[in-house]
Parts: sequence; structure tokens; C-alpha cells
Amino acid sequence: MIVPIPTTHLFLVLDQQLIELLQSLSKEDWYKPTIAKKWQVKDIAAHLLDGNIRTLSLSRDKHPLQPDKPINSYEELVNYLNELNATWVQASKRMSPELITELLASTGQQFCRYIASLDPFEDALFSVAWAGEAVSKNWFHVAREYSEKFIHQQQIRDAVGKPGLFSRELFYPFMDTFMCGLPYTYRDVQAADGTVISMHVTTDAGGKWYLSRNNDQWHLAKETEKDIAATVTIDPDTAWKLFSKGITAAEAGTHVQISGDVALGTVALQMVSVMA
Repeated sequence: MIVPIPTTHLFLVLDQQLIELLQSLSKEDWYKPTIAKKWQVKDIAAHLLDGNIRTLSLSRDKHPLQPDKPINSYEELVNYLNELNATWVQASKRMSPELITELLASTGQQFCRYIASLDPFEDALFSVAWAGEAVSKNWFHVAREYSEKFIHQQQIRDAVGKPGLFSRELFYPFMDTFMCGLPYTYRDVQAADGTVISMHVTTDAGGKWYLSRNNDQWHLAKETEKDIAATVTIDPDTAWKLFSKGITAAEAGTHVQISGDVALGTVALQMVSVMA
């Protein structure tokens, strides 16, 4: 079977880029504000370390982590995860940038080995909730983890003025993963069967995705022969910020063009492909 969005082989590449980035930072860079609003660069690096440790402990080592209260909704899940993230970042203020970098390097290698050991078509321990899935396959869970690592490194690069991760190799799988949130974003939007919305992320690193309405459901595809009802065009830098809730649709402004049915296309700008 073919993995729909292969990302396992990219984790080592992404991690190497991260360690080189962090080692290049000045002391002042570590404390610069980021698009993640409440977090400085050091906080995001600490959050990435938390991601490695949490995955290795929970998934690889089966170490239980029980919520202190029942989780009965998406909102409650997001609140719980935000609390976990915040408490870790607060505790990490005791850690030096040098130590965080060293721990990211060592845990990153273990993380990559664990990810590579997963059967892509087995059920994942955690579903991709922002895509509306109650159960996800490992390939999608792994792609989601890739998108998390990508977005946080991108936030650091943006904060310190370093070049972004806009190569075709790294950016396209990230955006391909994010676009899996489109059908869920449109879940309550009614349209005639055969309606197609085109999403176009520009440059060689981007691509085109087509959201089609069939049998009263929305489906994502890479090709279509049908007429396009609405086309949304966006550049890569705006896309990663908008769909990770780093900026609002209003802030994206003239960096987004919508042609055809503007009301239908505008819904796409509400997509958030992270737990937020």
C-alpha cells in the first residue's frame, strides 16, 4: 500500500535543520517574541523538547498520562493540551538554551527511530482531531507530528529572521498534511453536488488541492475535471501562518486572492490545522 503523505524520512532532515538553527542563535535571539504570541523562541524550543519526550514516554514506553478530569469535547481537549504545554514551558525556564539544544538532539534521534518503527496503516494511538477523525492511521498521525515540528521550527525562523523552510522537499508535505483539514472546515457548508473549490498555494514549494462536494459530503483530491466554483490563492509564508492560527484572515489581507464564489472560498480561510 502507498502511504498517502510520506513524511517518516523527513524527520531526520528537519531535526538536523533545527539543531543547526538553534546552535546559530545569539543569546538575544533566544528571548525574541514569536508569532506564537505568549511564547519566546526559547519557549518554542522547550515545547519541541516536550513533544519528543511526551511521544517517547506515552507512545513508545506506554507510560500513562491521565487527565485530571474527564474530556468530553474538542474544546476540553484543547484546554487540557494547552495546560500541559503551559506547565512544561513554565518549568523549562530553569533550563539553559544550551541544555535544551543538547536534549533536543538526543531525544530527536530516539523520536525519529520510534516514528520509523510504526506500521503506517495500523490505528494510531491518537487521532487527528483537527481533521475531524475519531480514529486515524499511523501515517496521518506521523504526518501530523511532522507538521507540528515544521510549524514550530518555522515560528523560530520567523522570529529571528532566518530563511524559512520553503523547499519543495520539506514544505509540500507539511502543506499537504494541513490541507487534510479542508473537508472538516467545510463540514457544515451546503452546496450542490459537483461543486469544486480550488486551493492554490503558490511557488514551486506549493501545489493545488481540490475540495469537491459529492453525495452531500466534501472530499479532498489532487485533480479534478469539473468546473471550479471558487479559487483561493495564497503564498506559502501567509499559508503557514494563517492555517496555524498565527495570523487572522483579516491580517492575511491582500496576500490571499479569491475568485469565483467569494463567499464559498472565504470559508477556507477559517481552516486551523493545529489543536487550537
